[in-house]
Amino acid sequence: MHSQIHSARPDVDAAAHAHSLYGKTWSTLGRILDPLTQDACAFYEDHALFDDYTGVVLNLDEGKRIAATLGDKKALILRNHGLLTVGHSVDEAAWWFITMDRSCQAQLMAEAAGKPILIDHEIARLTHSQVGFHQFGWFSFQSLYEMIVRQQPDLLE
Repeated sequence: MHSQIHSARPDVDAAAHAHSLYGKTWSTLGRILDPLTQDACAFYEDHALFDDYTGVVLNLDEGKRIAATLGDKKALILRNHGLLTVGHSVDEAAWWFITMDRSCQAQLMAEAAGKPILIDHEIARLTHSQVGFHQFGWFSFQSLYEMIVRQQPDLLE
C-alpha cells in the first residue's frame, strides 16, 4: 500500500497508517468526516473513502486502487480498516493522522449525543485554508515532537 502511494504521489514524503481505535471505529460507517469542528475542517474536501474492503492489503493492485482513491488528498478512510494520511514530511503526516483520529472520536461522540450542527460549506472551506495546509500540519506536530524528545532523550542517539 505505502509503496504504491509513494509511486502515485511523488510530492508525498511520508504516509501514516494505523488501526487506531476511533479511526477504525469510524471506518465501519463507510462515510467521510463531516465539518463539525475546526480540526475536522483540515480535511474538508481533502479526504476520501476507500469503500471496498477486501481483506488485508497484500498485493500491488490493491495498493494501486488505494492510491488512486487517495488521489491528491491528504487523507483516506479505509472502510472497515482504519485511517491513512500523507504529508510533505513525517511530522505533517503524523499530525494529520492524530488530528483525523481525534476528529473521528469527536464525531462519534457528537452523533452519540444527538444531531451535530455542521459548519457551513463556505466557512468550512475558509477554515480548511487556514488549518489544512502543509506547513500548518508540520508546525502543529512540533510541540508533540518536543515533548517526545524531552521524555525520551535517548531517542535521538
